[in-house]
Amino acid sequence: MYFAMNRFHVAAGQEEAFEAVWKARDSSLSEMPDFIEFHLLRGDSVPDEGYTPFISKSVWKTKDAFVAWTKSDNFRAAHRNAGDNKAMYLGPPKFEGYTVVEGA
Repeated sequence: MYFAMNRFHVAAGQEEAFEAVWKARDSSLSEMPDFIEFHLLRGDSVPDEGYTPFISKSVWKTKDAFVAWTKSDNFRAAHRNAGDNKAMYLGPPKFEGYTVVEGA
């Protein structure tokens, strides 16, 4: 299994707008071969630094399946308006990918 995550620092006060963007988009993930699940995670606000952390996490059967998603028309369509929301973020998202070593 492969976990693909993007970490976002969402500017304080932009949390609901950020969530709305994610809920409204049609990612078509479920149409992709070997896709397992997706979650948008919200952490506790960091008031001293002016942001709330979020993670978009998708789970795939293999890393190759995730890479195929990133090269697909579905991916391009899901991300076509991402640049419109730059004011919501404190910097770009940080990608992290993990392969499962052990799990239940």
